[in-house]
Amino acid sequence: MGVIGKLIGGPAAVTALGDAARGVAEVFTPSATRQMELSAEAQMSALRQLGLEYADPGFGWFDRMVNGLNRLPRPLLAFGTLGLFIYAMVDPVSFGNRMVGLNMVPEPLWWLLGAVVGFYFGAREAYYFRRNGTVRPLSAAASQTETAEPNPALTDWQAGRG
Repeated sequence: MGVIGKLIGGPAAVTALGDAARGVAEVFTPSATRQMELSAEAQMSALRQLGLEYADPGFGWFDRMVNGLNRLPRPLLAFGTLGLFIYAMVDPVSFGNRMVGLNMVPEPLWWLLGAVVGFYFGAREAYYFRRNGTVRPLSAAASQTETAEPNPALTDWQAGRG
């Protein structure tokens, strides 16, 4: 008993010899466990980076002020249109004169106004679409994996084996 231990030189030498053998073996064949650990670390690092990219940065006073100003045109347009109806009922002659003046505006200028207003409201809608369309977890996708249908080929193979 203990002949091998005496030949090699004790438990510390056996441990060192085992570590050296493992190091030599990993030179020729990489450790599958270490590869999986590195792969998991890389994936978690990528997910952390993605999470930081989509994190809500928080808004300062300037951002809140600009968002408040961006909310003004729609109510102003709606109330302005109602004001035109009221103005037409209160003073129809003056309203008619102003509408004749609007009739004198060239058609390309109306097209330009339509494009500016359309791009403004389109950009606002695109902003909200992009803001609300960020990555969200889908609970439906997780529940689909729990209720997987049985695989007939797998059950046949298992029945023939056992």
